[in-house]
Amino acid sequence: MSRKLILILAFAIFAQTAQAQLFSKERLANLETFDKRFLTWGYFLGFNSYDFKIEYEGPQVEDIAVDRIGGFNVGLIGDMRLNEYMNLRLEPGLYFSQRDLRFPGFTEERDILREVKSTYIHVPLLLKFSTKRLNNFKPFVVGGVSTAWNLSSNSDNPQDNSGGEFRMEATAQFWEVGFGIDFYLFYFKFTPSIRGVFAMNNELIPDNDPNSPWTGNIGSMSTRGIFINFTFQ
Repeated sequence: MSRKLILILAFAIFAQTAQAQLFSKERLANLETFDKRFLTWGYFLGFNSYDFKIEYEGPQVEDIAVDRIGGFNVGLIGDMRLNEYMNLRLEPGLYFSQRDLRFPGFTEERDILREVKSTYIHVPLLLKFSTKRLNNFKPFVVGGVSTAWNLSSNSDNPQDNSGGEFRMEATAQFWEVGFGIDFYLFYFKFTPSIRGVFAMNNELIPDNDPNSPWTGNIGSMSTRGIFINFTFQ
């Protein structure tokens, strides 16, 4: 029997044994009564990557380039048990991010580049749909709506792009969807998750000149992003 065939058979046996151990064998359950609590609390840390969805009006020779710069998140969690498979969650957090916009049609860097730095108070209300617990882990999907207040907004600034100021609305409404896995450890529950967020409103404040070379042909600009959070409860 060749060495390659032996390795394939050994890997197949190992994979089958691992699957049986993971899904079939009874294990000592950690935090057995955790999911029976009506209210639980925790906190999360994570990363974000924000982008813009831009819709144009009229002819557009070249799109506005959006350079995404990763940010980070921190916040609290309040979880209310509805039944064995559903939970209602409130996850207020502070999100720091930056996006760099590069506008076509200019030759000088001061006209091309606009740095959009944002500090959001992000408050989502989410429904969490879980599977049945499998030993010490439980997959889930989550979805809901949220509101974000941009503490870095310059919506009241009378200056616009002609003075170097790119303006955005101070608030945005989102819908969110994601998935993750609850891991029940000896002392706490650890949850990695990934979530997509999509703004429902136009956040752009157009320049004072309706024919502005920066915003004159933009119909709407709305935030979208990806969150990767690590939760501890």
